[in-house]
Amino acid sequence: MEAHLTFLASIVILAHLAAHDDLGRGLKAQLFSITRMFVSFFEWIGNLGMFCVRLVSATITPPYEGKEFLRQFDELGSKSLPLVMLAGAATGVVLTLSTRDSLVRFGAKSFLPAVAIFSILKESGPIITALVVSGRAAAGIGAELGAMKVTEQIDAMEASAVNTYKYLAATRVLACVLMLPLLTLVADFLGVLTSWMTNTLIEPISLQLFVNRGFKQMTFNDFLPPTFKTMVFGLIIGVVSCFQGLRTSGGTEGVERAATSSVVLSSLLIILADVLLVRLILVFFS
Repeated sequence: MEAHLTFLASIVILAHLAAHDDLGRGLKAQLFSITRMFVSFFEWIGNLGMFCVRLVSATITPPYEGKEFLRQFDELGSKSLPLVMLAGAATGVVLTLSTRDSLVRFGAKSFLPAVAIFSILKESGPIITALVVSGRAAAGIGAELGAMKVTEQIDAMEASAVNTYKYLAATRVLACVLMLPLLTLVADFLGVLTSWMTNTLIEPISLQLFVNRGFKQMTFNDFLPPTFKTMVFGLIIGVVSCFQGLRTSGGTEGVERAATSSVVLSSLLIILADVLLVRLILVFFS
């Protein structure tokens, strides 16, 4: 009897130790996974920093790729313009319908033109334009450069003494930086126009009166900083998408990852940058 009890106790102890051993191995695996995640993050940051240094050097050092820059400028602008126009027009309609109901409740219906125009010009127009261009341009740049990378076209260009940072990256980044403010102006114009049209369908008001009421209290400090902050958004889109595209590996799956990560990272960084830029604009221009 005592022998049986001793045997059962030994089994229980061994099972207990085995369970704790599995727990320890699982904990070690989790810690190792978290460590690898942190290492990969800082490695990505370091590679991005080195990419930015080489990009700046390629941008400011002659000769300049003027023809390729104009081609990318036209490519980004003309292909993104319809989406930006649609997004700006939809923003004006939705903003007018949503704010009108709230203002009517509080007896402030006469402030609708000012609220709509201020909202569109100061925040809605710039951020919507940046996110739309991010979804379209970042995916295109990331996929295009990624495909060139996995098919060794970039290696062939470098073997031919072509500076790929100057020809491929710098031209696209500059095109994004300079195109975003122009596209933002288009989105702002369509947003204000559709805001007036929506308001007119509900309660007729002349365009002149709508614009006068909306811009009565507006100054250049309310208009210029939000518009030019989109240059930062363009810089984020260009740098992130070019960086993700040029470091692509793994064939077609790598191209897909490059395009997806370009859009996701660009959109996330745009939102985070917008928080910081709004605060800086309020500090220096209010």
